Amino acid sequence: MIGRVNLVVRPLYANVYLLSTPQGRVLVDSGALSHAPVFARLLGQFQPDVVVLTHAHVDHAGNAFLAARAGVSVLAHPLEHPALLGQSHDLPYPAGFPALGRVISRAHPKLRSVQAAGPGETVLGWQVVHLPGHTLGQIGLLRDGVLIAGDAVVGGAGGAHLPRAAYNHDHAQALSTLKAMVDLDLREIWPGHGGRLTPGQIRMRAERVDG
Repeated sequence: MIGRVNLVVRPLYANVYLLSTPQGRVLVDSGALSHAPVFARLLGQFQPDVVVLTHAHVDHAGNAFLAARAGVSVLAHPLEHPALLGQSHDLPYPAGFPALGRVISRAHPKLRSVQAAGPGETVLGWQVVHLPGHTLGQIGLLRDGVLIAGDAVVGGAGGAHLPRAAYNHDHAQALSTLKAMVDLDLREIWPGHGGRLTPGQIRMRAERVDG
């Protein structure tokens, strides 16, 4: 419990966040397709009012089609919509094998529709924050000093890290986004992979100029 926010994290390869507030229930990201049965159970138990995807990579959006089938609105930044709708298949996994990445993307179920979540808008009391670099349209959710950060940062041994450069659409921009997070009035940062991070850990990583 964080203030009036109840936050639960479930690692389904990528972290899936269940956010309960007086305004409603928000489910952030949907995890990898290999965890579809677990995600389906989460949907039934949590019954979110909305699903927000931080970005379109399949480890974060792999089960979003299940939410859509259940009648739950799925939101993402407009720049992520082509990948989510199957109109583009620019997937950087595995690194160095773009042809295989396109095959992996095409093998994943896509959404028939997705709603826009733009920077500065609010979703049930959470502010949408643009966190580009890992993808062009990556977003996070911010409320009361708590940031759900997607893959703008990952948690691991030694604290905060950036995803590997090969996995970032624009690695320099990803580093700039991390540095910009230092200027936010944050208390806790919850990454797309790994555990909770502190502002101090973000600052320490941002001060490394080697990228």
